[in-house]
Amino acid sequence: MPAPRFLTLTDVAEVLNTSSAQVYALVRRKELKAIKIGGRGQWRVEDSELEAFIQRMYDQTDTFIDEHPFEDVDQPAPVDQGD
Repeated sequence: MPAPRFLTLTDVAEVLNTSSAQVYALVRRKELKAIKIGGRGQWRVEDSELEAFIQRMYDQTDTFIDEHPFEDVDQPAPVDQGD
C-alpha cells in the first residue's frame, strides 16, 4: 500500500517528533504549507510539502552553523608558531 499523499497534523507531528500544536503553529505562520478541507476545516499537509519543509530546515540549520561556528571551550587555543 503506498504512503498517503496528504497527512494530518497529528501525522506530521509524529514524523517531526513534536506536538500537533507546534505543527499547527507552523501552518498558521505559513512555515509549513497546508490545506484546509471540509466543513469542519481539517488541515492536511501534502507529503511533498513536508519534505520541502524538512529540507528548508536543514538549509537554515546549515546557515546558522556557518554563521555561528562551534567553539570548544575545553580545547586549548592553537599556539601560533610564528614564521
